Amino acid sequence: MKDGFFQYLLKRCLLGMMTLFIILFASYVLMRLAPGDPTKSSMLGEGAGTQMASDKNTLARNESLREKLHLDKPVPVGFYLWFVRVLHGDFGESAAVDKGRPVTGLILERLPVTVSLNLLAILVTYLLAIPLGIFSAVRPDTKLDNLITFFLFFLYSLPVLWVALMLQALLCKGGYLPIFPLKGIFPEITPGMSTWRILGSTLWHYVLPVFCLSYAGFAGLARFTRSGMLEVIHQDYIRTARAKGLGEWGVIMKHALRNALIIMITLFAGILPSLVAGSILVEYVFNIPGMGSLSMLALSSRDIPLLMALFAFGGALTLAGILLSDLLYVIADPRIDFDSRA
Repeated sequence: MKDGFFQYLLKRCLLGMMTLFIILFASYVLMRLAPGDPTKSSMLGEGAGTQMASDKNTLARNESLREKLHLDKPVPVGFYLWFVRVLHGDFGESAAVDKGRPVTGLILERLPVTVSLNLLAILVTYLLAIPLGIFSAVRPDTKLDNLITFFLFFLYSLPVLWVALMLQALLCKGGYLPIFPLKGIFPEITPGMSTWRILGSTLWHYVLPVFCLSYAGFAGLARFTRSGMLEVIHQDYIRTARAKGLGEWGVIMKHALRNALIIMITLFAGILPSLVAGSILVEYVFNIPGMGSLSMLALSSRDIPLLMALFAFGGALTLAGILLSDLLYVIADPRIDFDSRA
């Protein structure tokens, strides 16, 4: 078992590294082929009010930046030089967002905010979606099940940007019901505030961003949980468990749910990277200083070193989610073994 596990893990890691290499190369090629001059966009990132000494000086600085970013070389050569630098643990320096600062420092500075948002969103998604999906599955085709189905389809169809803007207009400061703060996730700390009050105020700032990140995943996971449970509860071994006198909820939780976990684990591989992608819009709307807003700044300023580092992080996160799902399959279903998969 252990030999099979390590062989499978090694095989998947090698495949993942090859896939990540292809993702990064394709991303670099697309950025190089995109219209516009990134060096001119980068020069604008030096701050408002900055004036160039002369056109000659501007051209010289642009050429210097082009050489630094390897934009004066063919695409394959430029990618090779960047990739060799990455292999030594250096993703380069920001060319526009925070000029001259290492991009790893920029990412690590904002990473905790995005991680906390997405962990809460994943927790809320699974804690609410799985019970609702089970509840709907054990009462199929009832009025309540139809109502839940309609609500979930309606929720899933709503675009994230529209929901975030509507919540701001309705429930944030300056709206119809000013219950929640308009922007940010960190409260204003005044002298004399207790720790519990600061914690409560911080959690209050998280409510709307976490809702915007989790509602679509919650709706999708609840529907897949329902369909997975409906497929399982009609199996012969479930009828046998009922015939032995086991209570209905015991049958559902002990026998049916475990076999339906395969679908939920599979969805986890897609929920994790999609939450990070979705946080770009949410963080932008709510002015949250996380990875999403950093991605928007990098895109708007064509900051190639920062964008490539973000692509590497996103690709690695996606592949890690898929690998984690595959490893969790064995826990959910003992019939799956690593020896056969390796």
